[in-house]
Amino acid sequence: MSKHFEDARYYLGRAAEHAKAGVKEELEPVEARVKELVGRDDDEPEPEPSRLDRIQADLKDLEERAEGEAREAVASARKRVKEYRGHDAATDE
Repeated sequence: MSKHFEDARYYLGRAAEHAKAGVKEELEPVEARVKELVGRDDDEPEPEPSRLDRIQADLKDLEERAEGEAREAVASARKRVKEYRGHDAATDE
C-alpha cells in the first residue's frame, strides 16, 4: 500500500476519534437530562458486557495486533530486499 494511502487512513482514523469525542462531549448534557427524566442515576453500574460483546472486543484487539505485526513484517521484508539489492549492485560494479 502506498505511503500516501497509509497516511490518509491513519489521519481518517484520528479524525473519526476526534469527531466521536466531540459528539460525546456535546451530548453529555442531553444524556444527563434524559437520565434525569427516566429516573436513571449515574451511580447505577453499567450492565456487564455480554459474552458476544467480549468476544467481539477480543477479536477486534486480535485483528489490530495482527495488522500491526503484518505491517512490521512487510517493513522488515522491504528493508531486507532493499539491503540485498544495494549489496548486490555494489558487487556487480
